Amino acid sequence: MLIQSKLKKPQINTKMAEETPLFKVTIDNETIEVPAGTTILQAARMIGKEVAPPAMCYYGKLENTGGNCRTCLVEVSKGSEADPRPMPKLVPSCRTTVMDGMVVGNKTSERTVEARKGIVELLLINHPLDCPVCDQAGECKLQDLSYEHGAEATRYEFDRRTFPKEDLGPNIQLNMNRCILCYRCVKTADQITGCREHGVMNRGDHAEISTHINKSLDNEFIGNIIDVCPVGALTDKTFRFKNRVWFLKPVDAHRDCPTCSGKAQVWFRGNEVFRVTARKDEFNEVKDWICNTCRFDKKDINDWTLEKPSEISKDSVVRQGHYFENKVEPKETLPKVIKRDPKILLDIHSVSEVNEPNRDLSKIDGPATSKDFKD
Repeated sequence: MLIQSKLKKPQINTKMAEETPLFKVTIDNETIEVPAGTTILQAARMIGKEVAPPAMCYYGKLENTGGNCRTCLVEVSKGSEADPRPMPKLVPSCRTTVMDGMVVGNKTSERTVEARKGIVELLLINHPLDCPVCDQAGECKLQDLSYEHGAEATRYEFDRRTFPKEDLGPNIQLNMNRCILCYRCVKTADQITGCREHGVMNRGDHAEISTHINKSLDNEFIGNIIDVCPVGALTDKTFRFKNRVWFLKPVDAHRDCPTCSGKAQVWFRGNEVFRVTARKDEFNEVKDWICNTCRFDKKDINDWTLEKPSEISKDSVVRQGHYFENKVEPKETLPKVIKRDPKILLDIHSVSEVNEPNRDLSKIDGPATSKDFKD
């Protein structure tokens, strides 16, 4: 008791919090006030998903990410109230902080849309375009980006770079041909595992993700690099070619795990669990990191406590037709509810001379035409 009485309670610096200025920024005609130091991308996400620029390399749950893919480029038509001059070049929204009075154009800017189309073309230069056989199909952010901003055909006439497939461990396979060098997996491994697991080797067109000496990535949380990969470069070997994501039902589930939070997303069909992933938010970023045991080893439905169907974006193919099995059919028909037979308020034969009741359409060869109703 004596020791507790001598301990000082932590003092919150409310003065510093009050002194943090709020900057007003307008993005696609939507205005919001954000604290100083907020990036344009973060401010756009505060407004909503519809306004936020796409991001292939930035990851809000990790430190020092962004600035690699350039898909989040935006046009700043007004720098600030103090200096209203527009910025001459498009700027990466993940690396540019807002200023008071700044006006930004994302989808409303023709320059931004045209530049993003060119960036998608550059990202697809060496991409194999093997979506029909890729396990990431249906969840691939590059696939979504190319549908929205991509060109119908490529202008690239040279040979594409190719790399052999590499196993980064017993459960992870690297297909470098699909990699866009976003560095997400490198940042995840460095910051979650606490040690340098792998990195980018070589330079330019020869750059590749590797462990340099084909070392197996055996950290207990290394499986999370699969979830952060925006394309199909890193895949779960326990799920490869077993099913399509739009045939599976994603459900939020949990289990008592001594290593991680145990909160995951279980993908199953019938009573068979095909894969386990981390739960993600509306921007496709992981909410809670999960361990390899939960991800790769717990593939029995009895290992999990099911909570509810996962929230899936309305534009995703994963959302199509998954929850029809649980819909509630009405137990009572209309006559039982209104306690009488429903009245036909309009007789089609009284207002139409085409559907005559004395005509048997089944005896007419082929489609019925106006000639068939002439005596």
